[in-house]
Amino acid sequence: MNQPIFITGIGTEVGKTFVSAFIAEALEADYWKPVQAGVESGTDKEKVADLISNNITRIHPELYKFKATASPHTAASREGVEIELLKLFQASQDIQSNHPGKILVIEGNEGLLTPLQEKLFVADFIKLLDAKVILVNREYPGSINHSLLTAAFCRSNQMDVLGWFFTGASAEYQQQVVQWSGYKAIAAVPALSSINKATVAGAASGIRAALKAIIA
Repeated sequence: MNQPIFITGIGTEVGKTFVSAFIAEALEADYWKPVQAGVESGTDKEKVADLISNNITRIHPELYKFKATASPHTAASREGVEIELLKLFQASQDIQSNHPGKILVIEGNEGLLTPLQEKLFVADFIKLLDAKVILVNREYPGSINHSLLTAAFCRSNQMDVLGWFFTGASAEYQQQVVQWSGYKAIAAVPALSSINKATVAGAASGIRAALKAIIA
């Protein structure tokens, strides 16, 4: 069974969903967002499905879906639900067992220390999965601090980090984050005026070789 690739970020709104689509398209991998909050404004699963061109990628349904646009533990609590780590893990195992040989791209919520419940964080799920991690990064005031804190947490917890995926960041910024964090850059996608099947396919073709090299 292949190690899944877990997409997490240095914070929210850094481009995890679009990066997940780029990677799924490039590798013809399956996609799964296990916990979705804020479903009334649309889901990330729907966004990715609209951006994938190949006929091989499968988009798997969420295990937990909540109405509130809030941190998962808050959204779950408002509906009287507790997110269970073992259920998340078993669902991931079922997906991979039913589709042997496929790479599974899993999109997380916000960042590594986003709580899924009172004593469960996104990082705990990643560790249980033994997943490879791609860190999504966008340049904004304070993002270097968030980047280095994320990298330090990954290193101290011995997480299997493949590297950074930059969205809309300057070359100088990318070099600084790579140098100071010790994690390499996998790819960078500039700010796109329009994100659609064509632009995702174009970005995917540009990163396909680099992705295949690091997951081989």
